Amino acid sequence: MPNGMMRTQSAQRTLGPRRHVSRRMVDRGMVMSDPAQLYDVDFYRWTQEQAALLRQVPGERINLPIDWDHAAEEIEDMGRSDLRAVNSRVGLILEHLLKLQHSPAGDPRDGWMETVARCRGDVSRILDDSPSLRRKLSDRWLKEYALARRNAARGLARDGVGAEEIPIDPPCTIDQAIDPDWWPANRHGLPG
Repeated sequence: MPNGMMRTQSAQRTLGPRRHVSRRMVDRGMVMSDPAQLYDVDFYRWTQEQAALLRQVPGERINLPIDWDHAAEEIEDMGRSDLRAVNSRVGLILEHLLKLQHSPAGDPRDGWMETVARCRGDVSRILDDSPSLRRKLSDRWLKEYALARRNAARGLARDGVGAEEIPIDPPCTIDQAIDPDWWPANRHGLPG
């Protein structure tokens, strides 16, 4: 059984008396971890697991007047909003790192650095709350970079930098992009 999944008896014990988890739900692998603990350790994963469980409840013949599908969708969307926030912040980080690396202009650099620092802090806090989003970030890395490259190219065009001068592939790793101490070297010798 994969790490984190429980057998029937331990699931009933771990989840405690307040939570009803049927033997059928556990046998189907629908209970993957202790929800109360997971909520504190990885919010995104908690939202995805709870949504999956809620979608199974109508088949359990529970006669409560709850809109299970919409409740599951709302919980799932709470996790997706964190994912969207991480992707958005990473896109801004990448866009401004590209500007810092390629722009010959000195004036807007402080603002770009402030934006990068603020977004890095946001990403760090969200990933602390939902570590499983790290994998999702890896899955979207190249797409986020492509969008950031396009946005940076529009801004850099004002400085006379052509889109062809911006690398097609990311010039940094995910770890570098979100590292609060890493900054790219400027191609024109301007200070960080």
